[in-house]
Formats: sequence, C-alpha cells, structure tokens
Amino acid sequence: MTRFAPSPTGLLHLGHVASALAGWTQKGPHGLWLVRMEDIDPQRCRDDYATALLEDLDWLGLRSARPVLRQSANMPAYRATLDRLEQMGVLYPCFCTRSDIARESAGMMSAPHAAPDGSLLYPGTCRSLSAPARAAALAAGKPHVLRLDMAKALNSLRTEVPALWPLAYQDLARGTVQCQPELFGDVVLARRDVPASYHLCVTHDDAAQGVTLVTRGDDLRPATDLHRLIQALMGWPTPAYLYHPLLCDAQGRRLSKRDGAKAVRAMREAGMTPEDVRAAAGYPDALR
Repeated sequence: MTRFAPSPTGLLHLGHVASALAGWTQKGPHGLWLVRMEDIDPQRCRDDYATALLEDLDWLGLRSARPVLRQSANMPAYRATLDRLEQMGVLYPCFCTRSDIARESAGMMSAPHAAPDGSLLYPGTCRSLSAPARAAALAAGKPHVLRLDMAKALNSLRTEVPALWPLAYQDLARGTVQCQPELFGDVVLARRDVPASYHLCVTHDDAAQGVTLVTRGDDLRPATDLHRLIQALMGWPTPAYLYHPLLCDAQGRRLSKRDGAKAVRAMREAGMTPEDVRAAAGYPDALR
C-alpha cells in the first residue's frame, strides 16, 4: 500500500502528477493507492483547492482506494501522540521567537547553523530551563512550541530498545540506509497555530493507514531520518521508501505552486487529454 499526500494550498500541477504516478506505478496489480490531504495549516489550505485536487486526480484516472483522510479532522490522534511523547519525557516547551533563534544560532561557532532541510538549527535555549521557569512561563500564557529533545529521544532508544539501534530503513533503490536524525536538532512537533507538525502527522498517518511503501520526492529524503526516529519512539512499523526525481522547469527549478507551475486544470482547458498529461509527467504507461 502506498499513498499520495498533497497539501491543498493550490491547484494540482504537473509536479504533483509525477509524484502521484510514482506511487501509483509501485502499488502493483493487487496493491492499494491512497490519497491523503495534508491540510493542517489553516492559513494556507483551502477546501476549494482540496475539491479541485480530487476532481483533477479523478479526471486523470487516479482514484483513492479508500476514503480520503483529511489531517485537519485527525487532530485528536496527533494530540494523543504528543501526549505519549510528553509522558516519555522527550518533549519540552520552547518560548523562543524566530528572531531569538536566528540571533542565537548566528552565535554558535562550533555547530552548523542549518538542519538538513535548510531550517535553522535550534541552539537548545529552552531545553535547559528550570521546571519552575517553564511552569511560570506556561502559567503566564507565553506563546510556545513543543520541541523534541533529540538527545533524550536518542538516548531512550539506545538504552531501552537497543535492537533498533542504529536506526535504519530500507530504500528500494539503495538498500539499507542508516539514519542521522540528530542533524535536525530539537525539531518542532507542534505550534500554537498548527497543533501538530508535518513530521508528526505524516509519520502517524503512514502507520495508522498501514502504508507499506512511501514514495516521495528526492527533496524529502533527509526528513525520513527524523520520521524513522518518531516511528521507533512510538513503536510504529517502518515502511519501505522509494524516492523519485523532481520535475523541473527549463531553468532547472523544481515545479511548484510558488513559482507558477502550470495547473492541470489549465491543461485540461487547453485541450490536453489525461493521456497527454500523464505523458508530460513522465509516466505515459502508468494506467495501462
């Protein structure tokens, strides 16, 4: 079983189609292909985009084998996961602003400034707050996020589940890949405006839906190390992974909504057939 999990922040474009078909071609004659809406960001995700995405997928001949899961309706399950991690003692509240982090990160001379996904590496300021200081800040209603204490999480696995160490996963193209989640530092797993992060939600849902193969773009390869850590902490099964190259424009830029990638809807209006669009995405024989 594999899945396609777009965020409804715009219309379906050719890059999406390539990603959807990459999973479709891997499901095999008796496997399942699911659609999941990653709509946890209320500021950017829209219901009309979600509807349009499903309509365009249907026009392409790509239909989910099960009802579409919308992450925005699954928040209680994510909250329960966060509660379990808190009980393990591997989460802590962080009261730093983005400007605080940028300033303190710039002063870190002995550590890299960026995580593998390009985000600033958190310097760990709030990790060492005393219990009374944390309690006072929380009681005062100070805005905060929840961060994973990376060192505690890794030590917990080493000592309590040594059979899982070192962390690894199976890449269908490369074989066994060892993970280095520590390169991400203390990542955010929940915010006030978005109660659960992408990393937490996608890992939870792959386990809950029984996904056995995750097909994703090369740009998400580094994040798999972090997802593997969350799986291990929660005792969830580990799917296999397969990464596909990203579709790029004439300038070598990844096709994206932000850079004005042409929508499938516009291709339909221009007279292209589903077969034309699938071929343009690099999968002319995917549904044969």
